[in-house]
Amino acid sequence: MSEGPDLNCTISFISDEFFHLLEFYVHNDAPLTCRIPARPLTPAVVVAGGAGEKNGQAAGDVSATTTAEAGRSGDYIPLIFALSGALQLSHLHIANHLNILLHAAPRSVAPGVVDSATAYSISPTTKNTRIIIGSALRLRLSVRWYPTTTLPSGWAGVGGHIFLSTVVYCLLSMAATAAACLAYFRAVELPRKLRRYGAERLGGDGGSAAMGFRGSASSGAGGPLGGYAYPASASASSSASGANGHAPGRGFGLGLNFGRGSGSGKLD
Repeated sequence: MSEGPDLNCTISFISDEFFHLLEFYVHNDAPLTCRIPARPLTPAVVVAGGAGEKNGQAAGDVSATTTAEAGRSGDYIPLIFALSGALQLSHLHIANHLNILLHAAPRSVAPGVVDSATAYSISPTTKNTRIIIGSALRLRLSVRWYPTTTLPSGWAGVGGHIFLSTVVYCLLSMAATAAACLAYFRAVELPRKLRRYGAERLGGDGGSAAMGFRGSASSGAGGPLGGYAYPASASASSSASGANGHAPGRGFGLGLNFGRGSGSGKLD
């Protein structure tokens, strides 16, 4: 790829007809198109043009002669300008910075021949100009030449578009996510599961059975402590008493919870 110089093209006066044409171009109702010769003009065309001017030939005749000679020397390549902008009621915003790309045919096939070309506006929201009828339109053209019809890759990263910074960012993100998940599990989820597991093991009949404290529910020994219970009332004749009261049952032991029994107990 070769970089040509940036060109400035100024249209000094926007007439009413051309203003409405620009509206069509910006709205993509009609293409802004021109054509360029595929090959440079032959010396015969230049000599004919100069001789015609010296002999007093009219400018229109010179232009017609040059066009005819150029047509015989090679084909024309269409060049379409994709002009961007915004339509307003009283004015237009035209994206006046354009890129022009020209592809040359391979030298082994047709050296010095332009194969194709295109042009388009860039940054229409930031690089634009406001025009009204009677104002001037200044265009900034950046020309780039490509030696073949294949667009070269513009990426320099690993695999075309993956850079080392991208890989490092992904690894750091994964490590931060894993650390956050581990901290949440250790601080919130694990204590909650331990409390639930302890309540299931120690509470209810299943917890009593697991620890060997099984008793008769009708005799008041079916609580979590296997017969150790606070009395239901102050009367020793109607309920088992105190932490040292014995209630009939099949198990005897010390538990962590307190139950209430309805059987008769013996006070020490």
